[in-house]
Amino acid sequence: MTDLHIRHRRHRPAPRHRRAMPNLSPGADSKLKKIFADIGTPEKHAFEPDPFQVEAIDVIRRGLDCLVTAPTGSGKTWIAEQAIRLMLEKKRKAWYASPLKALSNSKYSEFSELFGIQNTGILTGDRKENADASVIIGTTEILRNQLYDAMHRGADLDTDFVILDEAHFLGDPDRGVVWEETMIYLPARIPLLLLSATIGNGRRIAKWLESIRGKKCVVVEEFVRSVPLYPIFLHPSGTLFPLLAGGKDADGGKSRLYPRVAKAITGNKAQQLGYGRSLPPMIGVLEVLRKYRLLPSIFFLKSRSDCDGAVAMCAGMSMEEDPERNRLREQRIDDFTARFPHIAGHRQMKQLRRLAIGAHHSGQLPAWKMLIETLMTEGLLDAVFATSTVAAGVNFPARTILFLNSDRFNGREFIPLTATEFHQMTGRAGRRGMDNIGFAVVIPGKFMDIRLVAKLFYAEPTDVCSQIRIDFSMTLNLLLSHTPDQIRDLLDKSFAAYLMAASGKKHTVDLDTAADPRILWEDFLRHLDFLKKKAYVGDDNRLTEDGMWASQLRIDHPLMVAEGFRNNLFPTSDPAMLAGVMAAMVNEKESDDTSIDRSKISRSLIKSFQKLDSGLAPFAAEMRKKGFAAPTLFFLPAWSVYLWARGVPWDDALKTSQVAEGDLAMLIMRTADNLRHIRNIGRVFPDAAKTSEAAIELILRDPVISTQDADVISNGTD
Repeated sequence: MTDLHIRHRRHRPAPRHRRAMPNLSPGADSKLKKIFADIGTPEKHAFEPDPFQVEAIDVIRRGLDCLVTAPTGSGKTWIAEQAIRLMLEKKRKAWYASPLKALSNSKYSEFSELFGIQNTGILTGDRKENADASVIIGTTEILRNQLYDAMHRGADLDTDFVILDEAHFLGDPDRGVVWEETMIYLPARIPLLLLSATIGNGRRIAKWLESIRGKKCVVVEEFVRSVPLYPIFLHPSGTLFPLLAGGKDADGGKSRLYPRVAKAITGNKAQQLGYGRSLPPMIGVLEVLRKYRLLPSIFFLKSRSDCDGAVAMCAGMSMEEDPERNRLREQRIDDFTARFPHIAGHRQMKQLRRLAIGAHHSGQLPAWKMLIETLMTEGLLDAVFATSTVAAGVNFPARTILFLNSDRFNGREFIPLTATEFHQMTGRAGRRGMDNIGFAVVIPGKFMDIRLVAKLFYAEPTDVCSQIRIDFSMTLNLLLSHTPDQIRDLLDKSFAAYLMAASGKKHTVDLDTAADPRILWEDFLRHLDFLKKKAYVGDDNRLTEDGMWASQLRIDHPLMVAEGFRNNLFPTSDPAMLAGVMAAMVNEKESDDTSIDRSKISRSLIKSFQKLDSGLAPFAAEMRKKGFAAPTLFFLPAWSVYLWARGVPWDDALKTSQVAEGDLAMLIMRTADNLRHIRNIGRVFPDAAKTSEAAIELILRDPVISTQDADVISNGTD
């Protein structure tokens, strides 16, 4: 085993020690008494749609495209539900696309009840149920892939109406390209309903859609929140103050600070205000919120460790007794632990049961996050400590949200919150039909820019920019059905091209240089040349036989996987071994291979890993030399997933992996996604497809997914 290529993870500094926290003495400025008097539940009355909802339905009845932009929690889903009803009344089909599998699963449950389970299906990769139903819920990637297949077959997409939820994902740096491709490829005969949080350039997006689809796109805008929001400042003493004074600041905006707040953050004492790098005394903060009836609450924190630390800080807290609410929470938790036995032993289960608090972040298992979301939605929790990612696509509002930092981690660095991100987070404050008013509380600290947050409350929503980019999967799939000239026409339909043409300039302020249509075309040609060099495309610009099957690998690194199969580098007879080496291919994080107990490593896995790693090394080097991304393979992820596939207990696989259990679960689910795509090339590699199927069954089990969910995993293609 001495020839195992060992890779080191970069050193990370140890966390700083946190200093002791002072006690808080709950108090409130006199100006807040009138505001707090409005706290309560609105009177029950028959539902009456808002004018913007009525307007949107009228547009849909006329068969036009429609872009609805409205604050989070304002009732956009109701529009989607009514649109689907209209389709069903006419015996037509509807496709509802969302950005997240969790959100798709939630909508599937809701729509199954609304429209009947016989009329409702779901396609997420993980799940494939009732795929021919009149109403399909799925991820946007699946819808885009169906459009690829339809173009290849020369057929039309089998639906009559498409809803793109969270349409502002068009501007997401990592996944926005999928939304843009979907809008470009969707046949004009299929009306399109876009549902979005408020965005700054909705009308420009609509004009772009009109230019490429040849039909009118009506923008329906709502700017007023369904539940009014009031901003508050929590002084470290425990006293609540209004954050804003009303009127305008020196720049003409509405962000003038309340005098006592402005005084607190100005002068010599400002540096001592807050809690430095430490969390505030959470028990004290919750006592303040409870005294003034500001619960339930969502705390947006900087990191996973802060979320978990906040829960731990509350261990000695006493809670207000509510026997019926406690009984309902216990029952719901018992229901979940029966379905997901592993989470019964979760380290935060005691706080969840006894104190009605929990943490929600990407380091948690999907089942745990689902439990937290369910309890919060049903009003059975007092507080959730979450990272900012909970603001996007997950719907569990609270009466109050609390900010402890004015920036967020984008996967590479911490950057200031944008207006759109901020409004998504504040959109969780105030539960429609349950609250008269919602609150956003700002807590000072090392990472909190009070003046920035004050401006964000009334800032105009951020413009959405084009994020289209060329990759090998897109290139292969477009060449299935288009010539290069036709592909250039498609690229000329991009939002980036429209922005540039509309500006009349070479570059615009809301257009990334990388999305310049000329650069896009040059990048396409660069990808095409490489594919020709590697014989995935012939001199006639048509896909070769290898290019045909490689196009079905709609994954992050299709060429790396394709080369692996071309050169017989993958183990195609051992499901656990295939799962392991595929985990190394999909892993995106550095691992410390030196930490592995080498006396316990499977020699056969080492041999398979080395065969793949060394076999692909020249190809990966060539890709990088040409400016293309190629993954670095680490052994630790392969070893961890291999052990899991071999049936070792979850805790043992988790200990081996040296990552959070949510990260390991995500690695396993991404591995399963890649294995599904290998299953799709079974015509050429039948043994690999059969082994992939077996590998998926081995790795998708509790606690990654429940036993019941495993029973409905599709055996079909994606």
